Amino acid sequence: MSTSSLIRLDKVSVALTPRHGAPLALDSVSLSIHADERVALVGSNGSGKSTLLRVIHGLQQPVSGQLVLDAALRRAMLFQRPVLLRLTVQNNLALGLWLQGTPWQQARSHALQVLNDAGLEDVAQRRGRQLSVGQTQRVALARALALKPELLLLDEPTASLDPHSKRLVEATVQDFAGTMVFASHNLGQVKRLATRVVYLEQGRLLVDLPVHEFFDHAVLQTHSADAANFVKGEGVV
Repeated sequence: MSTSSLIRLDKVSVALTPRHGAPLALDSVSLSIHADERVALVGSNGSGKSTLLRVIHGLQQPVSGQLVLDAALRRAMLFQRPVLLRLTVQNNLALGLWLQGTPWQQARSHALQVLNDAGLEDVAQRRGRQLSVGQTQRVALARALALKPELLLLDEPTASLDPHSKRLVEATVQDFAGTMVFASHNLGQVKRLATRVVYLEQGRLLVDLPVHEFFDHAVLQTHSADAANFVKGEGVV
């Protein structure tokens, strides 16, 4: 792998089911991601965005092709519908640190500091299952960031949030110092957060452009009429 490439997918295909001839969720996708890039994955439902994130995180195995990355790369993922355990919010964060080898009391102390930095100190002693949707998403993001990842993966991080919670999540993500790959239907969010945009359709990667070129209709039209129509149909806030 090139020293400048943090992640490389080489003709990766993923089947929806293990049977022979099953439909492909990803179809021969090749992609390189470099350190400190912010790559947005866009496309319609079922285009393969979530599957691609799961492949990068090691949760989904390709049926063909290869994922190349450093096994020591610290990764964290925020799922579209994160689950918190029946523990206090502080202990939800501390548990992940403890599982990585941090002594329990040190993990609890660090978890509380992360919550304070995220403006979530008021929910630190509440049970994870007692939070609102917006609070749950913000806590799950704080839990991911507490692990100090070098690579942050986000699957529709603000899909179900009210405008206030959405702004808070985006502000936290904007401050993240590292490499980020995120899936989003919110093209305004893509413009705000991404440096590069990858457009997927039916498991195939059709467009890979810097963000300013992706949102230039004339440029995008030369790469893919389908992608240009997608952007036009979705609108950009």
